[in-house]
Amino acid sequence: MARKSRKPPRSRSKGSSGKGSGKWFRTYRGNIHLILLLRLLTVTVFLFLSRAVFYVFNIKYFAGVPSMEELKIFYNGIRFDIAAIVMVNLPFIVMYLLPFRFREKKGYLAIADIYFYFANIIALLANFIDIVYFRFTLKRITADIFTYLQVGGDFDKLLPQFVKDFWYVPLAWIVYTLLMVYAASRFRVGNTGPKSKGGNFSYYLVNVFLMLIFAGLSVIGIRGGWQLRPINVVTAANYTTARNVPLVLNTPFSILRTWNNEKLKTVHWFRTEEDLDKVYSPLHQGKKGNFKRMNVMIIIMESFSREHIGLFNHDLDNGRYQGFTPFMDSLIQHSLYFDAYANGKTSIQGIPAVLSSIPSLMYESFIQTSYASGKYTSIGGLLKAKGYSTAFFHGGSNGTMGFDSYTHYVGFDKYYGRREYHNEADYDGKWGIRDEQFFQYAAAEINAMGQPFCAAFFSLSSHHPYYVPPRYINVLRTGNLPIQQSIMYADLSLAEFFHTVQHMPWYKNTLFVITADHTSEAYYPYYQTNAGQYAVPLLFYRPGDELKGMSRITAEQTDIMPTVLSYIGYEGKYLAFGNNLLDSLGPHYSIHYNSSIYGMMKENYLLEFDGARSTHLFNLLKDPMQKTNLLISEKTEKQRLELFMKAFIQQYNNRLIENRLMAE
Repeated sequence: MARKSRKPPRSRSKGSSGKGSGKWFRTYRGNIHLILLLRLLTVTVFLFLSRAVFYVFNIKYFAGVPSMEELKIFYNGIRFDIAAIVMVNLPFIVMYLLPFRFREKKGYLAIADIYFYFANIIALLANFIDIVYFRFTLKRITADIFTYLQVGGDFDKLLPQFVKDFWYVPLAWIVYTLLMVYAASRFRVGNTGPKSKGGNFSYYLVNVFLMLIFAGLSVIGIRGGWQLRPINVVTAANYTTARNVPLVLNTPFSILRTWNNEKLKTVHWFRTEEDLDKVYSPLHQGKKGNFKRMNVMIIIMESFSREHIGLFNHDLDNGRYQGFTPFMDSLIQHSLYFDAYANGKTSIQGIPAVLSSIPSLMYESFIQTSYASGKYTSIGGLLKAKGYSTAFFHGGSNGTMGFDSYTHYVGFDKYYGRREYHNEADYDGKWGIRDEQFFQYAAAEINAMGQPFCAAFFSLSSHHPYYVPPRYINVLRTGNLPIQQSIMYADLSLAEFFHTVQHMPWYKNTLFVITADHTSEAYYPYYQTNAGQYAVPLLFYRPGDELKGMSRITAEQTDIMPTVLSYIGYEGKYLAFGNNLLDSLGPHYSIHYNSSIYGMMKENYLLEFDGARSTHLFNLLKDPMQKTNLLISEKTEKQRLELFMKAFIQQYNNRLIENRLMAE
């Protein structure tokens, strides 16, 4: 009887499947270089797909983008995904490419794999965190987030609340990560390179050659192609408007490309200071002989977007929109009001813009940078030199965002925070002392201050997690956004503050200024546009004064200091990047910086500028939704506005770099 032939053992050479192969996705074992490529391709695909997840969760912020442009955005995003993946995986790539035989050892491969999975899981986590964080800043997270966390003060308390409120994001990340790990783990090293009897010469020759090839490909990947300069955050603006730049980018790329980024560069578009000053100068000179020793009270309301104000949004919801600021609505009608714009998207950018008239036209807030250690001042410092008592009030934990250090540095004598309040019963458990109680505390402390005084108050309750005391839960209205009930609570706290201080002796001799630190998450389409996302209220109120009306002048946060100083007749010379809103003939504009793009609203236009060239021009009066790019059709306007933008940037960059933020 014939013997049955025995099958030879199955080889595990290149291209074979493993022992425990799954039915739907078998383990593939191959040469180490091929496995390297397949793993990098796998994580690149998952990073690319996470852009789709980001888009789906935030689709309202990209509404109105034509289908073809969406495809273009996703296609061009691949360059940024490849660059991010190569940067994140560079140590892994090096470990796999080293042309030595020790890379064949299981322990060595296991260490390389641990790095690979850890690094890519963290990269995906950054992308998923931005699903929510993006709604507050409307940009991808940059490296300044780590500086911000160092000065944030309450991150450890807020993180559990974020996880609770947005539980679906970490859950989606976990599922997505498991899928990525499973897919990548299907590719495993089977053999590591050519082997022969003599072995060593051919092994090293081939592997050194392959290492050089992969090194060249890695450089091209990090650079994003063959072009002269490596791609950067600003490169994304070549493919779409500033509003859609975050969709082209991914968060790992955004963080890595802004890591140790040179903050500002000296520019010389104008050859002489005289030529520069003719177009724009931040130096101001007060008029002599008219100084009034009037009290100044600046109130900065957390996240008070113009969207929340009913008085100016009657057209929303078919005329049924009520808004969430009834007291502010009533006060506006007795004030000089401006439809203003914030200079940034975070509190740490808003405070120096309001108090020092210095915007943050870089990745980090001005007060997070080395430039903040130079010579500059604030409205508090200027008035302190005139004999004013000065104080800053914020109910947050002392040290939050470095506000205590900053305000002391620029001339505020006293800082009142959670520590000075001395009553933890009124602590909201997350951010600080509730607005209702802290407003009353500020009123009492101000009443004890000597006159004249300059005081600034920064509220906090209308910040995530949007605390509202239980007794108001069924009293105050809710809206389309989670923040809006807390906006009503903050507005109520503001009303109670005015009810208290109107009986105090200093009230009638006080100029009140009320604005927001920045905008909140938006619901209605206009407030999601490049202009609307910065829209905040700005009002000047003096009891019994004729300072009333609604101005159409373009205004911004940095205008507050020069406007107040003009109103009270300040006589000195000072530097401010804003302008006096009481001077109708002066240049009026609003400038901000986001995702490496400068935006300037001026004379009913919005110009977007990437630091080298203008990319978009919109007529805000005729095209409020900013759909038609006029860059080609209105060249004269483009050139005129671009000249002003360049002058502003040159004054800003060079003065910060050269420590020239004080009037000479």
